[in-house]
Parts: sequence; C-alpha cells; structure tokens
Amino acid sequence: MTIWNLGSINIDIVYAVPHLPLPGETLAALSLTRGLGGKGANMSVAAARAAARVVHLGAVGEDGAWAVERMMEYGIDTRLITTVDGPTGHAIILVDRAGENSIVLHPGANHLISEDLMGQALSEADTGDYLLLQNETLLQREAVTMARDLGLKVAYAAAPFDAEAARGVMSHADLMVLNAVEMEQLRAASGQDLAAIGVETVIVTEGGSGGRIHRAENGWEPEHFAAPRVEAVDTTGAGDTFTGYLVAGLDRGLPLRQSVELAARAAALMVTRHGTADVIPDLKDVQATRFG
Repeated sequence: MTIWNLGSINIDIVYAVPHLPLPGETLAALSLTRGLGGKGANMSVAAARAAARVVHLGAVGEDGAWAVERMMEYGIDTRLITTVDGPTGHAIILVDRAGENSIVLHPGANHLISEDLMGQALSEADTGDYLLLQNETLLQREAVTMARDLGLKVAYAAAPFDAEAARGVMSHADLMVLNAVEMEQLRAASGQDLAAIGVETVIVTEGGSGGRIHRAENGWEPEHFAAPRVEAVDTTGAGDTFTGYLVAGLDRGLPLRQSVELAARAAALMVTRHGTADVIPDLKDVQATRFG
C-alpha cells in the first residue's frame, strides 16, 4: 500500500535561545541551524523511516531543490513535487533550553500547489491507500473529496489548527490526530463533541503524558496510551513524527493500538534530538531503543 501525502515543505531556520522571548524582548541566539522541515515533509520522512511507501505531493521554489533531494535520500517518492515561481515555504523556529518552541511560518510555495497536480497524483492511487494531509497547504477539501471517491482512507493532522480547513475535512476523514490544545480549539470552533464530528478515530496527543484514543466503536470512551519517559531537548517535529509513524503502522496493517504505541516511542526518541526532519529516527532505532 502507499501513503499519498499532500504536505508542506519548509526550510527550517532554527535559533536556540535561553528562553522564549516575551513581548517586546530582544534575545541573542545561542546558535543557528538550517534544515528540512514543514509538517508535511516531516510526516513523509517519518512514514518513510517507519518502512512505508510514501509519495509526497507538494511544491517548492527554485531555492528548494536541495530540500527535494534530501527527501529523496530518505526514500520518499518526490516526482510529484513541483517547482513554482516564488520562495519555498520557511519557518523561523525558536527553541529554549527546556526544549519548548515557538514557530513563525511563511507558506510560500506550499500555497501554490495546483488542483490539477493533486488530481494527477491521486489518479495513480489504489483503493485502500492512505491520503495524509495537514493544514500548511491549501486544497484540503478538494483532496479529501477526491480521495473518498477513489476509495482511499483519509488521515488528517489538524495542525496548525484552522477551523475552516477542519470543517472541510472532518466529515471525510477516517482518522484525525491533534494535540490537546488543538482539540480544545476544535471544540470551541465547532461546538460539537467527538460523536458529532464524524471521524471514526480521533487521537489526542498530550506530550510527555502520552495521549488518548477515541473511537466510535468504543462509544468514544477515551483509551489512554503512555509516552516513554525521556529528557526532552527539542519538541519541534515530535507531533509530525508521531503522525507519520502512526499512519505508516496502519498502512502496513498493524492494529491501531500497536501503531499508536510505536508512534509514541518514535516521538519520544525524536524529542531527545535537536532538529526536525533530518533527525527523525528510523524504525530500527525506535525498536532498539530502551527507554528508562
């Protein structure tokens, strides 16, 4: 099976800082790094490193050729990434000594993906494949409508939270992943409980506490899952790593609970590393790591 990821590709510009700045405060950065990022690219890398076949549908500017090459190195099918006029999307990321982050995004080429390209991509998909998407691109509603018509399963990471995008996707999604803050934003924006949203399975992540699985088949009773105990140095990309591993596990036929637990292990290992897509652990590392 294949995961078709309609996803962002960003250049991540990461500053290590003593603490996240307060309004009006100027800080001297401790270090500067540049790497591959974007929620979409992170998820594609995570899924590929979790042994799934991944086709990425996205766009970069002329300045993003190196990002596409890097994705190819990680085993991602990049033939449906197009080059457009305009800058590649980028993120300014501040990471403090506790590993917490603050991020400013510029969408750039991520908002220039054409509907024709998306249609070309999904026309190659097979029934039972997964469409994976998040909110750093456009065309979510069009993508999920097309995917359902073609018999694909839809996995949706509702981040960064966007109420309009969520409304367009939820009724078509089989699986939705979001963190606790985004879950509250969804409830506030929709005024609905989980049973009314229309998604069969909702995973709510809660950082170091693990998270909750909500399933229609279990009457929406929350099932807690734990996260391995680690010392976090950088939480950037942890949620994307979780989602990529989760969907890869499901695509490979693993049960939901086993896929969630594998994803939690991958995310825990991820937060012990500085960086984003370039440091997402591979499946062998995740399986071999013994957590305290």
